[in-house]
Amino acid sequence: MLPGRRRHGRAARLPRILGTRTAWTCVGDGEFFCPGCGGDRNYQRLSGRRRLALLGVPVLSRGACAPAVECAACSRRFGTDVLDHPTTTRFSAMLRDAVHTVALAVLAAGGTGSRTALETAACAVRAAGFADCDEEQLAALVEALEADTGRVAGEPCVPGLAIELHESLDPLAPHLAAAGRESILLQGARIALADGPYTPAERDALATVGAALTICSADVTRLLESAGTPS
Repeated sequence: MLPGRRRHGRAARLPRILGTRTAWTCVGDGEFFCPGCGGDRNYQRLSGRRRLALLGVPVLSRGACAPAVECAACSRRFGTDVLDHPTTTRFSAMLRDAVHTVALAVLAAGGTGSRTALETAACAVRAAGFADCDEEQLAALVEALEADTGRVAGEPCVPGLAIELHESLDPLAPHLAAAGRESILLQGARIALADGPYTPAERDALATVGAALTICSADVTRLLESAGTPS
């Protein structure tokens, strides 16, 4: 046999003799949105250590490897960054709460004296998932909000209300496409316009909504103008 062939044959057999194996240990579990399945699934969080294997037997440690998340349904493994994506259930709750918070902020800016504005807000909140929400509940919540913050209807968006908007919208914004973020702002704009043109306080509240949704100021202005233009 030629030397080259002998070396080639020896090299071909090496992977069967020497190799690297990873031993996985479950360090946690929960529910996540599986990119492979495209839905909410249970998962195991895995910690792994690589070992050099001789004839299939682990003999030397090669150190730790990056942790992984394994789907209980499809058994595919992903990086732990997939856990940053909310589950479908969590995402729906975040979206529902965001619409509710925006409606309250706009009503607080314009006051609750307009039945039309209250009805528009209640319809938006019910469509988002609060099926039992009505005008009286929203009016009572706005009054409680004003009492809690010391805010008077018609004043610009005070720090406490701005913080509440950011707490509700900041976690949601990265998971929404541009159209989804604009839709939330436009819902707030329609509530503000239900009883007439924007007041300065309503514009201020909607600008805060836009900033929390990472919509640039120029696009916020464009969207507010488009909401007030008859189609």
